[in-house]
Order: sequence, then structure tokens, then C-alpha cells
Amino acid sequence: MAGVVQSVQALASSLGALPPEFVRPEHERPRATTFRGASPLQIPVVDMSLPDAGSRMVEAAREWGIFQVVNHGVPADTVAELQRVGREFFALPQEEKQRYAMDPASGKTEGYGSSVQRSTGDRKIWSDNLFHAISPPAAVNHGFWPDKPRGYREANEAYCGHMRRLTREVLERLSAGLGLEKGAMAEAFAGGDDGLVLMQKVNFYPPCPQPELVLGFAPHTDLCALTVLVANDVPGLQVSKDGHWYDVEHVPGALIVNVGDQIEILSNGRYRAALHRATVSKEKTRMSWPVFVHPRREYIVAPHPRLVAGEIPAKYDYKAKTFEDYTYCKINKLPQ
Repeated sequence: MAGVVQSVQALASSLGALPPEFVRPEHERPRATTFRGASPLQIPVVDMSLPDAGSRMVEAAREWGIFQVVNHGVPADTVAELQRVGREFFALPQEEKQRYAMDPASGKTEGYGSSVQRSTGDRKIWSDNLFHAISPPAAVNHGFWPDKPRGYREANEAYCGHMRRLTREVLERLSAGLGLEKGAMAEAFAGGDDGLVLMQKVNFYPPCPQPELVLGFAPHTDLCALTVLVANDVPGLQVSKDGHWYDVEHVPGALIVNVGDQIEILSNGRYRAALHRATVSKEKTRMSWPVFVHPRREYIVAPHPRLVAGEIPAKYDYKAKTFEDYTYCKINKLPQ
């Protein structure tokens, strides 16, 4: 599909010393900036089977922009199969992975890629990835889905079904927390039953000889509406709150939910997009499987009209920018 992917995975397997383009400035290094107090704050864990689940999600979205959910209804074997096929894809020979290489220069942003060639001019991040749409059917191009390992398509389709249900439920509860109808967010973002676009990503962070000097992903907020992430048991996700970086502790069986830019904007700032980053390990491979919930491309980025009525001003004005334009500007670091 594209040129040769220069992967971090291949680099890590033959590395003697850390290349200087991966070394972060002192003020960005994880060891120097992670909170190490005696009693660090913990992001909320929401039990979705309890009556107060909705109110706890709302509180977490306001205070943190991130929370973990348990008893979420996604079967453990479905998650395990998603993780299996992801691990096995990255264990394939490089020439096999190369068949699905991204080609950002031609506008092809789905497929297999790495930070090595796309971070021109910036410090590089210590990760490779696989990225493609999983819903709705009209947005899916199975040419970006690997033929190997066995069961890749079936695992992703099964997981997608659960993500469609779960993300709708989270959007409904966050809508209600704003005093809107339960379907208000989904209707605004989707404009119909199949308007929400779900993008599956597999992040691969190989062992790094000097993890205290690098980041697996630089600090950012997600440009989408919502992100639902499952990770392996190697720690690395961190979230910023009140000027400090906190580790997100692994909770077995939990899924991590991030509020993205579009919910922060639609809520007129009542909910906050989570500023987060990823660190890496010296001995172990870290992996994560985020699903990004995108509005339709023509969605107009703006606060919900009912949340700016009367004396409440709009905190965000993107001059009737569409989500497609917003995405292009953010990815390319252009003024919004």
C-alpha cells in the first residue's frame, strides 16, 4: 500500500544506544514529572451495574475527563481475543506487517504505521500502531484489516458490536448529566443511527533501553468525542490533573474511558477532555487497544445550543468549522 515502515519495534530489537531524536527535554521526561507522593490521586472507577453509575460518570467527566468502568458487559473472552490478534499481528515478520503500511502523504491514514517517519521536526515517540475503521459498515475498508493472524476480522467485529452498545450508553449518561435528553449527544454527533464512526487502534510500545528519557505518546487530548481503551497489564498510561501527572493503575477487567475534545466543546466546558500521555517499560512490551468515537465528518464543532442559552456565553467558537476541518487542523498543528 505504501513505502517501507521504519518501525520502533525493529529499531528496539537491534538498538545499542537511544537515538537522540527520541530523547525528551528535561521538563517532559516521565521520571521528573510524574507525581510520586505518598497518597497519589486515583482516577474514578465506575461500576456500571450500580444505580449511581451515571452520576459517577458525570462527576468523573467534570473533574478528571477520564474514568475506568467495570461490569460493563463486554465479555472477557471477547477482550482476550481482541488482544490475542493484536499481539500476534505485531509478532509477524516485518514484511507481512508492511503489506498494510499507511501512506499519509497520499491521505491514507489507516493501516500499519510508526512514529519514526511521521514525527518530522518533532521529538519522536516510542510506538508503532495499527489503525482502521470498524463501524459503520460504510466507513470500513477491509483492505486495511490484516489477513493474519487467524481470526483478526472476527475478533474486531465481535468487539465492535460491544463498543457500539457501550459508547451509546456512556453518551446517554453524559447527556443526561448536562440536563439534555439521553440521545442528545449521539444525535448531535451522529445525525442518525449510523453516523458515529468507530476507529480501532492497536498501540505497540516495545521495551526501551532508557524509558526515563522517552514517551510512548506525547501529552495530548483526543480530538474525537470519546475514547474507550483496553490495555495489557504493563503500566504506562498517565493523566494530568492540577498540574501533576498521575499513573492510571491497571484494574483487571476494566475499560478506560476518555472524554475527548468534542464532548468538552459540546458541553461548553462542563466536561473536560483528558490530557494524557504514555510511558514505556525497559523490560516489557506495553500494548493498548483504544476505540475512538468520531462524529460524522460534516458535524459542526460547537457547544450544544441549549447550553449557551440566556446569559451563558459560548466558551468555544470555531467559526462553524466541521469535524473534518477540526481534525485536519489539530493533526497538522494549525491554528483552530
